[in-house]
Amino acid sequence: MVAKVKYLNNKDLLKQIHLSKMSFCWIKSPQYDYPDIIINKEDEITADVILEAKTNKAGKMKDFAYQQAVAGYEGPANKKPRQKDFLVDPEDIADDDVVVRKMTYEHIPLEPGRKKNPRNEAETKAKVNFPPFKHYGLVSGEWVEVARSHWKGGPKSGKFSVDHGSITNELGKMYLKLVDRYSQRSNWRGYTYVDEMRGQALLQLAMIGLQFNEAKSDNPFAYYTAAVNNSFTRVLNIEKKNQNIRDDILIDSGHLPSYSRQIQHEEEMKALRKANSDSDA
Repeated sequence: MVAKVKYLNNKDLLKQIHLSKMSFCWIKSPQYDYPDIIINKEDEITADVILEAKTNKAGKMKDFAYQQAVAGYEGPANKKPRQKDFLVDPEDIADDDVVVRKMTYEHIPLEPGRKKNPRNEAETKAKVNFPPFKHYGLVSGEWVEVARSHWKGGPKSGKFSVDHGSITNELGKMYLKLVDRYSQRSNWRGYTYVDEMRGQALLQLAMIGLQFNEAKSDNPFAYYTAAVNNSFTRVLNIEKKNQNIRDDILIDSGHLPSYSRQIQHEEEMKALRKANSDSDA
């Protein structure tokens, strides 16, 4: 039996989402690129949070070392590297090796009037293409800012920007692959306007793809699939509405409507006749 191959997985999606977001960021040094934990307030950097961050980092270090070992292994199967051979003790990780991401709008400029009745802080600030954040690292015994989203240039000499970065080519390919595979499902592939569905779905992914929030979920595949489904359904509903208008015009002009409208009419007449016969009985 041939094993089922997943054409996309959350691990690869998360990696490309991260790389894409970091292209919109100022970062002090590459060592502060990947966060080990995500928090919402700076005062949440407690001993427990640091320990959890170290545990997360240890897990990533173990996975990376294991994958590297397996990729280069050519020996017998019974000697193949095992994950437990690459375990990392979180206590061996220094505090200043930990990177903390804080979700915050504090560096995003105000934009009065963008929303008539703002419901939250985000709606009072300039529009951004993904939830903004800062990274913090322990430098000389203090937690200091080491990376900032939506920022071009240094933290003092730079400026707010939302257009100097871009999604990676690999993430773009993933969008294309996801939409193409989704359009091949049995409930969509038969429509003559499936190309328009694909186009609308790709446009939607380009607009909202980076809005996926890693602080709330680690399943971007479900997030993207829901967006694609909504785009396909939206096009379907528009086409159905347009078809009904065309059919009404054809009927008013004395012509036969579409085949689907004729079938629908026959079904309605059958139901009506059945209801009448049941009432007579």
